[in-house]
Amino acid sequence: MTMTKADEAAIEKTLLGLVAERGVGKTICPSEVARALGGPHPDGWGPLMQPVRRVAVRLAHAGQVAILRKGKPVDPDDFRGIYRLALPGAATGSGLGNQSGV
Repeated sequence: MTMTKADEAAIEKTLLGLVAERGVGKTICPSEVARALGGPHPDGWGPLMQPVRRVAVRLAHAGQVAILRKGKPVDPDDFRGIYRLALPGAATGSGLGNQSGV
């Protein structure tokens, strides 16, 4: 079943679940959230990318997720381009992916 429109509660639940499942020190791509809700075809998940971003920004303001660019936390109100999502502790932790010591 594909969804063309997911409400914010479904996006929030999916996003928080995927980030928690991935664990501290690991990140998810926002498209993973969109694909989980909209299915594998771009017509299903593509339109969900902006709503996922809006929910991610709201959750970052609430301290529930961290928005990262190139492994570093960004201002939720001022970031562009490719970003990743993580548990808040991961943003201040030492090991994000393979970037140890960087």
